[in-house]
Amino acid sequence: MLDVEQLLERMTEDLRELTRARGLEVFHPVGIRTGGVWIARELRRRLGIEAECGELDIAFYRDDFSRIGLHPRVRPSWLPFETEGFHLLLVDDVIMSGRTIRAAMNELFDYGRPESITLATLIDLGRRELPIQPDVTGSRLELESGQRVKLQGPEPLELAIEEVSHG
Repeated sequence: MLDVEQLLERMTEDLRELTRARGLEVFHPVGIRTGGVWIARELRRRLGIEAECGELDIAFYRDDFSRIGLHPRVRPSWLPFETEGFHLLLVDDVIMSGRTIRAAMNELFDYGRPESITLATLIDLGRRELPIQPDVTGSRLELESGQRVKLQGPEPLELAIEEVSHG
């Protein structure tokens, strides 16, 4: 199984290199609930980012909302800073199709136009339906059909591969 601590360390180093290469000084971290928030908080701590961590609940922005319905625990998003003109670090635990990230960016732009958005994901499953790629990822993972990866936490953060029941 993948060691979350090692993945976070890799992501931290890659983000440091990326910020140097792009000449960025400050990121405002934003996590996608729930696992993305856990990862964003940890990256914020490791990178010494002063800005509080924003939280997005993208349920109303999903393109499959009419098909799957509303999740029973939708909570409002919380951004403790302005997005207009700032460099955002958008964080999710797993990227697969790219649709969750598209929904998150749609919501972020409703708050204002960021200067840039850097995408960091703990795991990349590589099954894109949209042309969205993370700038930084902890690991790329290929799963068998009928499996999914799940981040458990927040203390401790652990990855588990689960069998998906079809019935």
